Amino acid sequence: MFYQRKDFPNERELVLCTVTKVQHHSVFVKLEEFNRSGMIHISEVSPGRIRNIRDFVKEGKVVVCQVLRINQERGYIDLSLRRVNDNQRRKKVDQLKQEQKAEKIIEFVAKELKKKPEAVYEEIFGIVSKHYPFLHLLFQDIVKDEMTLEEVGIPAEYQKLLEEVIRQRIKPQEVFVGGKLAVRSYAPDGIEIIKNALQKGIDAGKEQVKLRYLGGGSFNLVVKSEDYKDAEKVLKDILEAVEKEVPKGKGVVEFIREEKKAATV
Repeated sequence: MFYQRKDFPNERELVLCTVTKVQHHSVFVKLEEFNRSGMIHISEVSPGRIRNIRDFVKEGKVVVCQVLRINQERGYIDLSLRRVNDNQRRKKVDQLKQEQKAEKIIEFVAKELKKKPEAVYEEIFGIVSKHYPFLHLLFQDIVKDEMTLEEVGIPAEYQKLLEEVIRQRIKPQEVFVGGKLAVRSYAPDGIEIIKNALQKGIDAGKEQVKLRYLGGGSFNLVVKSEDYKDAEKVLKDILEAVEKEVPKGKGVVEFIREEKKAATV
């Protein structure tokens, strides 16, 4: 991986680490994005009492940790493994996977132009880092036509080939929000009330909503978008439209959220 930060991480930041040494009461790791070392005390490995630390970590294992404390003068970085939940872990790993994919694009372009990949990466990322913390974020904006390589300041010799490869290999990220929607009515015209309510919800969501019947008056509701802010707004509009069509005292609308999901197609 070319991506390396020369500074220290920030406290509470999530970092990708590789376990280098396991002792009785501590774990030593290498912070992959910083080329620095850090330590996890046994109390920060897992909740509860730990009888054998090697039941949780082994040399060579890749883990996502949270930065607790930093002493830059001594170069000490204290980390926690137990304070990172599954969702945070997935997001961090996905972020680095996307960055590695972006680096492969730079590597391909460099070889096509008969240049050294490391040198091309340093040149391009040196420019991109003034606008974006990661290459893949720029590449996502390129495929969404929200930014151009010229606007960022990429040298002309790279622009045509780099954009071609970006559009070939990077697809816009899609995010999904939703959950279980239950619509019930006990009015004489309850079936029509529910049908109208659901249709109003679908109309509010336009092409971004998918509704699948689960049985018993419950539906799986999913909203797709390119970013969470827009997806959340569409979801809110859908629920408001459904609730508006179910008069008070004539029915009930319930919604249970599911975890947010992101996918790159």
